[in-house]
Amino acid sequence: MENLFSYGTLQNDNVQIETFGRLLTGQKDILSGYKKTMVKIEDENVVATSGEAYHPIISYTGNASDEIEGTVFQVTKDELMQADEYEVDSYKRVTVNLKSGKNAWVYIKA
Repeated sequence: MENLFSYGTLQNDNVQIETFGRLLTGQKDILSGYKKTMVKIEDENVVATSGEAYHPIISYTGNASDEIEGTVFQVTKDELMQADEYEVDSYKRVTVNLKSGKNAWVYIKA
């Protein structure tokens, strides 16, 4: 299993059902050193799935006081690939260390 940290639409039940075919279980966690902004989503399928034209996106700042609250989910390698398909080109997937000490994948500004 893989850890996937979500701070945005992947926390929504309908997005999880559409993307993974199931509801994910997760735990609240925090990612330090990143700042959140919004990005306009041009992909009509993603907008239809999330119900939102603007999604949160994070960028690395290196400042420990910048914190992003979210949820860390356990997903399979196949589900990680499905998440890659859901996320638009504005995002890239990287590994991070969360405040809990867990390592996780997260989507940040490309």
